[in-house]
Amino acid sequence: MKAAIIGGGVIGGGWASRFLLNGYDVKVYDPDKEAKRKLNAMLKNAKRSLPSLYDFALPEEGKLTFCSTIEETVQGVKWIQESVPERLDIKQNVYKQIQKFCDSDAIIASSTSGFKPSELNEGSNNPKQILVCHPFNPVYLLPLVEVVPSLLTDKNIISECCKFLKNIGMKPLLVRKEIDAHIADRLIEAIWREALWLVHDDIATTEEVDDAMKYAMGLRYALMGVFEHMRLAGGEQGMHHFLKQFGPCLKWPWTKLMDVPDLTDEFVTKIATQSDNQAKGRSIQELEISRDDTLVGILRALRATERAAGKTINEHNNDLNIDLGHDVELYLTVKRQIPQTWTDVNGHMNETNYLEVCSQATDKFMEMMGMDVDYIKTKQESYFTVETHIRHLNEAKEGMLIIAKTQVLEASGKKLRLFHKLETDNGTLIATGEHMLLHVSLKTRASCLPSKKIAENLDHLFKKHSKLSLPEGAGRSVGYKG
Repeated sequence: MKAAIIGGGVIGGGWASRFLLNGYDVKVYDPDKEAKRKLNAMLKNAKRSLPSLYDFALPEEGKLTFCSTIEETVQGVKWIQESVPERLDIKQNVYKQIQKFCDSDAIIASSTSGFKPSELNEGSNNPKQILVCHPFNPVYLLPLVEVVPSLLTDKNIISECCKFLKNIGMKPLLVRKEIDAHIADRLIEAIWREALWLVHDDIATTEEVDDAMKYAMGLRYALMGVFEHMRLAGGEQGMHHFLKQFGPCLKWPWTKLMDVPDLTDEFVTKIATQSDNQAKGRSIQELEISRDDTLVGILRALRATERAAGKTINEHNNDLNIDLGHDVELYLTVKRQIPQTWTDVNGHMNETNYLEVCSQATDKFMEMMGMDVDYIKTKQESYFTVETHIRHLNEAKEGMLIIAKTQVLEASGKKLRLFHKLETDNGTLIATGEHMLLHVSLKTRASCLPSKKIAENLDHLFKKHSKLSLPEGAGRSVGYKG
């Protein structure tokens, strides 16, 4: 799988990082002499953050190649992402160069935040392969992509485009009609205009405007968006009641949406000075890391409720849940990166998350014997953990790859006893977890024998381990001296 990036700045670098960490080989063209340094710095941030969203390892990282010509960059590539400066003449000229050398069925996607695809493809010899795929910064974390075709865009290109985006964990939003600035940026600009007036008229500082967003509507919009929130504002009678009650307010002269204050030197300096004060000396990189860490926490919270971006991440997470195979005799049940949200003030993984990894290993083993989520919901049967012993042997730090290797110690009747070895990718043992489970009916909440199918599957898995010796540490308790 290959992708080409034309323009490796903030947005192009984000695209490159997203593709690379999802297993694509990426070729980049950018005449900026600093492009390689800038992109590698962004990739470092992405490696720290994107895998933290998931419970399973991302595919093996793709190969990054910097090219000296557009010809070299686009040859033999299926996806070409254009992220050059927002000037129509530059973009149109770039497309002419791309189309001299790319495959006729390649997807040429523009990151433009404002231009329509019918403007981009003017003068093109093959306008059907050009469309807009407008992402949001940071591209490697935020899943939304506005997909905007023109009337000339090939329907197969549109379909393939959406499949590509879903394969790298993104949420394609197909825009029904061409419009300047698409959907999201029109909403953002409305807020931006009002924000500028509030600062211009000395009603608020840049920090106070941002506080109004951060402490209220920004939190709501991450989950619900505009219309769904307004529906709740209408109470039990919903949207109809809300519009009847608050609709007349829209005619009041609250906003200045059709105007914008003049960006005089004095006003620009005022905003820049307030923004510098707001940053409190933190560098752009420090702010980016803080942003990414916060986004990871919010997005993981959204995963738990299956709302908004959380649903997209869960779908991609499920695609990453593959059969990990064996390590000699033991079953591989977890392979994932340790997210920054799991580390404590000491800089290593919190003890509660050792248990979470063990729990994930147990869940994966249960899937292997046929007891996945669908089975549990349908048959109303599961295994409950009744006793656990975890040993913490070495530090596990943010960004480490953690691998669980599982041995079945006992599988008889209602009982299932598992032993998980938690290791780093270089084989260092960082913890072990021993767990006794009982098979339970979810209807009666009492222990019972598993079904014949599950018993047979478990017996098959246990036979491979029945002659293995007990692993070091099995059967121990706190303070054990043996």
